[in-house]
Amino acid sequence: MSRQPLSVVALISGSGSNLQAIIDATASNPSIKVAAVISNRDDAYGLERAHAAGIETRVLNHKPYPSREAYDQALIELIDSFQPGLVILAGFMRILSPLFVQHYPGRLLNIHPSLLPKYKGLHTHQRVLEAGDTLHGASVHFVTEELDGGPVILQAQVAVETGDTEESLAARVLQQEHIIYPQVVRWFAEGRLAISGRQLEMDGKPLGSPIISPSQTDSE
Repeated sequence: MSRQPLSVVALISGSGSNLQAIIDATASNPSIKVAAVISNRDDAYGLERAHAAGIETRVLNHKPYPSREAYDQALIELIDSFQPGLVILAGFMRILSPLFVQHYPGRLLNIHPSLLPKYKGLHTHQRVLEAGDTLHGASVHFVTEELDGGPVILQAQVAVETGDTEESLAARVLQQEHIIYPQVVRWFAEGRLAISGRQLEMDGKPLGSPIISPSQTDSE
């Protein structure tokens, strides 16, 4: 029996390069359909990427709302109108309320530019350089109420090179983000990935630690 396509809603605030990577990686995949792209900013370039791919877009500006919870409730109603099986954060620059996170248990993903649990929050590339780390990277994780604290599924590692700047390091990390985020979306769509509480399962077996991406050049 064929599986229904996974309906995905993506939330963005900016350029949407990870969104583009997911659009490109899933365009010919019948198991995944990006149903809508929603932004809290009407000038987010990711909306143009969605338009070009024939994906529905919506803008829900947070500024008129009196509280984070009021906005998140309106956002939930908008997302749910597309009946998604998965919600992905692709550069959505807002801290989500418990109300929002609890509404999407086990079907809310994010990508973060560090090897979590190190360097939660902002300015990760600067913090890596200031600490003198030799290894940096990106992590795809389920979203929980703890900021950047949900169970990590897949990571890609990037060596910190002599002479690296925030910009050069960020560019190499972003390349890896574009590989690992679509990979995790595919795993979810294929039914290979599940979560119960904080326990991850991959192919029906407990996943005790994050999977490390085996390749720096492709997603296979």
